Amino acid sequence: MIDRLFLAHPRSVGESYGRHLLTAMSFAAGMIIGGLACLVHAIVPGLFERAGSNAISDLHHRMVCQRRKLSAERVAQDVRR
Repeated sequence: MIDRLFLAHPRSVGESYGRHLLTAMSFAAGMIIGGLACLVHAIVPGLFERAGSNAISDLHHRMVCQRRKLSAERVAQDVRR
């Protein structure tokens, strides 16, 4: 039960529990800040015109593109061994 709840997913993405915690918290902070900017933009359209889309692009890059790059690097390391 402990393994399934706390360790299985971080292991599946090649992270320790602590690394996954910090990474997920940094994603959460980016989402919260981007969401707040979108709320302000909804009220005052002249403010934070690109903050929401920039936050989404940044999070996608960090979450998807970098993870693919790390996975490819791990595969290359395994092949060399």
